[in-house]
Amino acid sequence: MSTSNTTLLLGGRVHTPGSTDATAMAITDGTVVWTGQDGPGRALHPDAEVVELDGAFVAPAFVDAHVHATATGLHLTGLDLTGVRDAGELLAAVREATAADDTGSVLYAHGWDESTWSSPRLPSRAELDEAADGAPVYLSRVDVHSALVSTALVELEPSARHALGWSPDGPLTLDAHHVVRAAMRAAVTVEQRDRAQRTFLHAAAAAGIASVHECAGPDISGEADLLALLGVAAEPGMPQVVAYWGELGGADTATRLGANGLAGDLFADGALGSHTAALHEPYADLPEARGARYLDADTIAGHLAVCTEAGLQAGFHVIGDAAMAEIVEGFRLAEKTLGQRALAGGRHRLEHAEMIDTDQARALAAWGVTASVQPLFDAAWGGPDNMYATRLGTERAATLNPFAMLASEGVLLAFGSDAPVTPLEPWASVRAAVHHHTPGSGISARAAFNAHTRGGHRAAGVNDGVSGSLVPGAPAHYAVWESDDLVVAASDSRVQRWSTDPRAGVPGLPPLDPGAPLPRCLRTVRAGEVIYDRFTSTP
Repeated sequence: MSTSNTTLLLGGRVHTPGSTDATAMAITDGTVVWTGQDGPGRALHPDAEVVELDGAFVAPAFVDAHVHATATGLHLTGLDLTGVRDAGELLAAVREATAADDTGSVLYAHGWDESTWSSPRLPSRAELDEAADGAPVYLSRVDVHSALVSTALVELEPSARHALGWSPDGPLTLDAHHVVRAAMRAAVTVEQRDRAQRTFLHAAAAAGIASVHECAGPDISGEADLLALLGVAAEPGMPQVVAYWGELGGADTATRLGANGLAGDLFADGALGSHTAALHEPYADLPEARGARYLDADTIAGHLAVCTEAGLQAGFHVIGDAAMAEIVEGFRLAEKTLGQRALAGGRHRLEHAEMIDTDQARALAAWGVTASVQPLFDAAWGGPDNMYATRLGTERAATLNPFAMLASEGVLLAFGSDAPVTPLEPWASVRAAVHHHTPGSGISARAAFNAHTRGGHRAAGVNDGVSGSLVPGAPAHYAVWESDDLVVAASDSRVQRWSTDPRAGVPGLPPLDPGAPLPRCLRTVRAGEVIYDRFTSTP
């Protein structure tokens, strides 16, 4: 029987297990109730609202397992530094932006990456002060673990001058960076924050993303920011926000905020680009540095115990090999207290996990740990000529982000962007995981797509066995993608056809070769509710 609150999609390609030729799908009350062919679909659901797909591809909506909503929204609505290629271009961009702003507010800009510049020289603080004409300026590096700041911003929080990571002329890192970032956040108005959060959520929906994992915390965004974001996300037509709060000993806070866990960006170390990821051996381009380790094994074990006993997910930001060793030892210590079964039942997670060996991965898999990873990191910085190789040397750099090894050892993968570090481009992320810079570290398109859909739901503790797939009984989280076979000029070698993957038992994914155009989102649906639409339905 069909009811008037049923939507019937017809004439497309439906990515559903068990059927390589499904062209139709029915949704009732936010749940997938049927998949199959057009004819039976019309007969079974005669009163349904019909959406003619005209060949479009229907697939589970993406989950972005690591984002920073307000920072990304500020980036999307503000000054973008990802395209500058030297100090002069950066200063010119700051000069133009501050001249156009007569409000006296802090200039927030993000995305400079000197590893891609024609000359790696960074502007001095005096040069930045001159370009800013006395305005407070915060310019975060692409990894958001260091920032160039003006003297006027430092004056908003002079204690930065006495904090670890202070530089009188260069980028601020470590505690000094946290201090000036807090001053920047405090200067953001409620109206600016609301605009940024809405901009981010709409951008996520337009990218085919129905759910995001917000990695908040006292040093990242603050309680007011997270509560405001959850309030916006509760409005109709918004993606789901799964909250994580990165704080030690904050079980009561996490519960009060409605967070899934004390996880996300609870820092075990920093980032490679800012020379703050904790390494066993020195940085190749800065031999006096081995990064910063923020947590020891005993502290990690204690946090795991508190979270496990409180029924909260624990998690840590971890990038460098020295930090990963500390994390694994912390899990071993926690197992002695909790037992393997209880620890594994906590569904704990690690963010990034870029430097990890096989033995560590095997141990983490036994403890049920999810690796929340970002394939676009490898796309941006992997390979012999990019930032990883500069920081670590080519031999160490080639071991980073070993997705195939993690998967083969049984570690659950969940893909994300770490936006604003990399953009909200999930198909590009899937492609990056397939075409890894290091031979043998990439995974299949099917595995990569699953990591960006089902993996994200599982990472958040949704273990119903159907979320993130299009089968009867699954929540109707899906996206509709333009599917014209990506035919371009006949002379273009990128022309490819969508195919069927008989081993997967589902329609094949779009072409993912480097350079091939990626699909465009036509509609994003969360639990049956349209949250982004360039489509029209036919009654």
